[in-house]
Amino acid sequence: MTDRIKLLISNDDGIFALGVRTLANTLAAAGYDVTVVCPDGERSASGHGLTIHQPIRAEIVDSIFHPSVTAWSCSGTPVDCVKLALSAILEQKPDFVLAGINHGSNLGTDILYSGTVSAAMEGIVEGIPSFALSLAHYTSKEFQTAADFAGTMLAQLTQNPLPEPTLLNINVPPVPEEKIAGVAITRQGVRRYRENFQQRCDPRGRSYYWLAGEVIEEMEQPEDLLLPHSIPTDVQAIADNYISVTPLQYNLTDVRTVKFLDKKKKSRGS
Repeated sequence: MTDRIKLLISNDDGIFALGVRTLANTLAAAGYDVTVVCPDGERSASGHGLTIHQPIRAEIVDSIFHPSVTAWSCSGTPVDCVKLALSAILEQKPDFVLAGINHGSNLGTDILYSGTVSAAMEGIVEGIPSFALSLAHYTSKEFQTAADFAGTMLAQLTQNPLPEPTLLNINVPPVPEEKIAGVAITRQGVRRYRENFQQRCDPRGRSYYWLAGEVIEEMEQPEDLLLPHSIPTDVQAIADNYISVTPLQYNLTDVRTVKFLDKKKKSRGS
């Protein structure tokens, strides 16, 4: 690679997570210019949170990454990490922002809570093409397939960029590479959870609650204004052993309701 593509990589599992190490090392070995800025500990389900009531600390991390990788540990959230990297650490704007590889899926409505997706979304806010990468299993540690797929996507998008900077939410099924059925371009699904707050007592006898959620099912969605149901959801694609690639944006405008209200307004002549 003559002109080295610059990558910023973050995550929500923390700087010492195997997923980010596999991703960063794989891409550095392939010739990319890789900078890693990750939380100093796990920040799963932190969403798009920012640290504004206390200082953010960052320090260089040596020895655990490929020799060409520059790595930083940050006391803040995943979004803090990306903001800090873009504003204070990197001398040049990266060509791509990557987040992951997350230990567990980020499918359907999970993306509203995901620190992984939020870190990548911060890249899009700054106009940088971004990926969020997740291994759709909470115990499997086979991250290499996802890392290799990230390299494939980077090569393709470097040669043929998308029309607009976009966040690609990528989930990889936890199966051997030869059993992956293919790659599916998907739409965001909807998942319903049964919330379970377990009440416990600390050693001083004071009550506290521990949230545990269980996925019940994927909910049916109404026909989309723009996308037909022939395009599978991310949840269905993973169930069928496809790599799911869902383009996301940060504009949350409800197009259906905007059109409905506008039509009502016009019908009243106001």
